[in-house]
Amino acid sequence: MQMKKDEFKYIGKRVIREDSADKVRGRYDYLADSLPQDTLVGIPLLSTRANALIKEIDTAEAEKIEGVTILTFREAPDNKYNSGEWFPGQNDFRDETVLTGHARHVGDRIGLVLAEDEKSARAALQKISVEYEPLPAVVSLSEAQEMAHMLHEDGQRSFPGSLGYGDVEGAFAAAAHIESDVIYTPKIHHAAMETHCVLAIPRPERVIEIHTPCQIIFGVQHAVAQVLPLPLSKIRVIKANMGGTFGGKQESVFEPLCAWAAWKLRRPVFINTNRGETMAATRTRAAALGRVTTALDGEGRILARKFDITADAGAYLTGTKKVMMAMGKKASRLYRIPALRFEGRTVRTSTTPAGACRGYGSPQIHTITEIHTDLMCRRLGLDPLRFRLENLVHDGDADPSGASNIGHARVIECLEEGARRFGWDECREPRLSADGRYATGAGFACCTHGNGYYKTIYHDMTQMSLRILEDGSAILRTAIHELGNGTTTALAQIVAETTGIDISRITVTEGDTNFSSYDAGCQASRVIYVCGECARLVSEEAVKLLCAKASEIYDTSVELHDGVLAAGGDKIEIGEAVRRIMREKRCSIEAHYEHAPENNPASFGVHFAQVTVDRLSGLVKVDRYLAAHDIGQSINRSFVEGQIYGGVQMGIGMALCEELDYSAEGIPKADNFDKYHMVNAPDMPEVEVMLIEDGEPGGPFGAKSIGEVCTVPVTAAVVNAVNRALGTSLTELPLTPAKIAAAAKCK
Repeated sequence: MQMKKDEFKYIGKRVIREDSADKVRGRYDYLADSLPQDTLVGIPLLSTRANALIKEIDTAEAEKIEGVTILTFREAPDNKYNSGEWFPGQNDFRDETVLTGHARHVGDRIGLVLAEDEKSARAALQKISVEYEPLPAVVSLSEAQEMAHMLHEDGQRSFPGSLGYGDVEGAFAAAAHIESDVIYTPKIHHAAMETHCVLAIPRPERVIEIHTPCQIIFGVQHAVAQVLPLPLSKIRVIKANMGGTFGGKQESVFEPLCAWAAWKLRRPVFINTNRGETMAATRTRAAALGRVTTALDGEGRILARKFDITADAGAYLTGTKKVMMAMGKKASRLYRIPALRFEGRTVRTSTTPAGACRGYGSPQIHTITEIHTDLMCRRLGLDPLRFRLENLVHDGDADPSGASNIGHARVIECLEEGARRFGWDECREPRLSADGRYATGAGFACCTHGNGYYKTIYHDMTQMSLRILEDGSAILRTAIHELGNGTTTALAQIVAETTGIDISRITVTEGDTNFSSYDAGCQASRVIYVCGECARLVSEEAVKLLCAKASEIYDTSVELHDGVLAAGGDKIEIGEAVRRIMREKRCSIEAHYEHAPENNPASFGVHFAQVTVDRLSGLVKVDRYLAAHDIGQSINRSFVEGQIYGGVQMGIGMALCEELDYSAEGIPKADNFDKYHMVNAPDMPEVEVMLIEDGEPGGPFGAKSIGEVCTVPVTAAVVNAVNRALGTSLTELPLTPAKIAAAAKCK
């Protein structure tokens, strides 16, 4: 029987995480806090040149330090792999090795320094001398294809991709209006509090064991198998406690190197990085340069859209082509677009490699389209709110690109109710201060994101088991990855709601390739919709099993209500019944369930921002902010709000200040937070959260994703507010004070 919202005990409530007290008191153990005694600490030797051949690595002085071992590209395997590939058979283009003699970006891995402790390893690192044969840096997106042969011997100019549907040329020929804009979104750093690290331990029977705060344990297993001569069954990957990722730990960055070093030296190896090394050597959000062209009829309805997108993969392809193609797939799931053509290409540059970052292409494509939509409406004299209301998707719309239908869509409600609460009609017109220095304006943007991989080329399934123990407590065994965002608590809430077992008596395990069934990992916003539904279904199976066995034992129909078994007129504690079943029936109460979703619905959001712009200095203050989201049903209200607050912070940074920029020689202009500027707490506006909770079929208790979609519309909402305040058409992000001041001066 379907539960009603007012009957929920745990769903939608502000349940406190069990790990919260230890974390705020500094008592929570991360990977660096619990190393085996004989562990070698490894610090990567990174290139200081953007594109160069390594002629010589002089390690003589470094090796005088007691206990120091140095591995270089000369003894490393030359097996090529793709760090963004997570499953055998994906066959992504392979251009990366664990160490390289051709450094392709500042921060490329050319060696590994190992010592008994980090202090010794870093001291040795400073004594190494590297001789380079420099080659031209490839920094410009427009020149990357012509210079491709200088960066990679494979000579691959780019990695193209396209998709489309409908009669695009016919629609453009019949259009009353054709509008086009070019927008640039920057390369940015994930800025997770925990920098990248990994521990590898060689075990007996030719097993390598890897402990990593990653997002896809089976992806790490697959990557390591490309480097070591081992089957997957001999590569054990255990998810370690994590201090944040935002997509930066989705790909296998140091895991193959660490596993190879441990295998070669027959010693546990722990690779650790500082902030500068993480910024230079790991992953970024892919920069994107996009032209979007829209054909409209005379009534302001979209007839067709064309996209031309160039994505910057950085020095290696990684998963950036998948990110680029994800942009195209998301272009048809927000507005009703009868005909669409998406042409994209991923190019390699001598900069830090890109990859997954919160939203996986959604922030780029929706920033591009929503800035374009606002500028187009202004040029044509269209009301930007009315235009969107007339063109947004509706409940149950099919995706004309062939993807899954959008499900229970409530984006129109987000826009209408959000506009009323924000007071859009009252603040839509820009205002100038009396002296003309300060301009105030408001903007908004719409967005969408997915809930898994159903009806894509990637498989999506997960399996869990729930065992109800002899004292009535329970263990949910999963392959999930807790990223620091409360996933295990949310799944415990789902189990508690379904079984009636008190949440304090439920344990949720994380992934271990030796004991977990296969799971595609914490990506694609699939955790709540797919894994959460599996947790609900396996809980139902465990309850059915418990009641069936108890009915046999007590010789009457038994039902479970509020965590207590009702057998005729008697009430029986769960633990008592489990113990008796084990004694008399010689079986345990453990259910297994494998879940494969039958839809991939869309989550939606509409964000509103009001800003004040100092026309003289170019500084922007975000005064007010409203985030309206269609999430089906919140599992934990506090977690949902926390995700939105963090998503807004990331999006404002992408709009106004965050960028990994490089000189013409490919040298990063920032290698720490002193030069890489983020939005800090004093700069954050109060964020009002408005949730549309109308239940999504197929999700646990109607829930769907929030963790990625909440950062998707932020950048465009802020940029649109700045452009409306100043009457400008700024499209190159971030909108730094210099860009804003120059544009304001011209108005």
